Amino acid sequence: MNSATEVFQPLRADDPRTVGGYRLAARLGSGGMGRVYLSHTQGGRPVAIKVVHPDLADDPTFRRRFRREVEAARRVRGAYTAELIDADAEATPPWLATVYVPGPSLSEAVARRGPLPEAAVVWLMAGVAEALVAVHGAGIVHRDLKPSNVLLAADGPRVIDFGISQASGLTATATGHTIGTPQYMAPEQGLAGETTPATDVFALGQTAAFAALGKPLYGDGPSMTVLFRIVHSKPDLMLLPERLRPLFALCLAADPEERATPAEVLAWCRAYLGEEAATGAGPAVWREVAGLDEEIPAPVAEPRPQPRPASPDTTSGDAAGDAGGTTGDAAGDAAAQGGAHPTSVPAGAAAPATSTAAAVSTAAAASAATAAGSRRRRTARIAVVAAVTGALTLGGLGWKLMDVTDRAAEREAAAAKASGPAPAALRSAPAPAPTPSASQPPKPMPYPGLELNEENSISFNEPVQHEDGDRTGDIRMKCGMARGCMMESDASVFSMPRKAGTGNLETCREQLRFARQNDLTLHVLAAGSEVCVKHPSGDIALFVIGIKSAPGLSKDPSWLRADMTIWRAAS
Repeated sequence: MNSATEVFQPLRADDPRTVGGYRLAARLGSGGMGRVYLSHTQGGRPVAIKVVHPDLADDPTFRRRFRREVEAARRVRGAYTAELIDADAEATPPWLATVYVPGPSLSEAVARRGPLPEAAVVWLMAGVAEALVAVHGAGIVHRDLKPSNVLLAADGPRVIDFGISQASGLTATATGHTIGTPQYMAPEQGLAGETTPATDVFALGQTAAFAALGKPLYGDGPSMTVLFRIVHSKPDLMLLPERLRPLFALCLAADPEERATPAEVLAWCRAYLGEEAATGAGPAVWREVAGLDEEIPAPVAEPRPQPRPASPDTTSGDAAGDAGGTTGDAAGDAAAQGGAHPTSVPAGAAAPATSTAAAVSTAAAASAATAAGSRRRRTARIAVVAAVTGALTLGGLGWKLMDVTDRAAEREAAAAKASGPAPAALRSAPAPAPTPSASQPPKPMPYPGLELNEENSISFNEPVQHEDGDRTGDIRMKCGMARGCMMESDASVFSMPRKAGTGNLETCREQLRFARQNDLTLHVLAAGSEVCVKHPSGDIALFVIGIKSAPGLSKDPSWLRADMTIWRAAS
């Protein structure tokens, strides 16, 4: 297993503690563009936060490009990309957040385990080629595709930093930061020529060659020396596996017009893998190459609020609030309704002015005590939830958090009951008018590890997992030539949260309010994608995709695994 201490470094003195509202948990690395940190969404999903280097942020040209490329990167949706979920190009310094991919980079995996087997190299090229199809489809040229920008997850590679390197331009900036890595540049980059999608294909060939050889195809050395080799010499394909040389030749052609397109690379890989691709063998390959999952640090808890020192003027009110949460509430309600207060006056007797003033003062003190006690109870409840939230892991966040909140409320009620009866003077006040209690929120019901394919189905009713051959469930998968693979239902409707990592009951309620779609194209889903589903009965479900398998590495999965949470009668 990858040790957390190897992947996640503690924050240093010069590192920020929060960026754009995200609390930073660890440092992931740094480079010419800036530093990268681990953080979490409010729902607990890990994200990678990239903070731009201050001297780049001071360059107005960089900011304009960064803003434009961030907007373009938001449109990228692919199974083999790390989705951009948040960014602020106007911040000082600018930053962006992408879905965190648990797994080593290709460069780290090769350093630990050596060159990849031949079949794994083909799976790598197919996955990266599919990522380039998505990136280029959004109008982006990566420009800096290399082994450290390819992460190896358990279900396939992920290309990161797409579009952001383009924001910085190709040539060296006034600060001296050179964009691009010489060992993986294309000849046109070395000549400061036009960069096109074919530039990324050349880098794909070099990246895959590194995976096969364990070293750069054009060798190491000073940047200008390596660039000279790339521009003026042909790569030595004899070093590469014999059966893969034709594919490498298509990727590494000196003339961009002669290079294969990412779609052609994908088709070549599919033909090479044959039955292995059709049976979904990819995840087994990547589990072997990438090793076991990383130990991801837990989210950083919000700092607990410090108690405010009591002043002489408020000591009595605070003491009253501490001593009588329920009692103070009753007194405040009674005073508001015109009932007797602790200093009672015989019926028909005129109250002296001093008594009236004392009564008003006492009522004010009771009201202040009520407010103080209420504030403290709310603060305590928030602190309990925040502390527990910081300890939660990724699985089952929704229902665990709600259960903890319920238990905190129960403990509070029990404490109030155990505090004993109210003083006699307060017991003489009439009981406040009953208020209608809010109905209990629906309880989340977790169903982890469900599988969906063309031979089974998933239902809202028990048992939710229908085994192979049983297609009577509410949710099914259907694949066809025209529309690819779809998640479909006869009666339930589907929708996806607008922002990654925000799936919960309230988000799904909002998303499904006007939903009418009974199917969903699956090629837009990647690991971690969320899908909201509403059944005619009023049940609402949240799917979180874990792994999906693509036949022949096309865009459409032949099966997927997901965790599902159902809230009964929630709509």
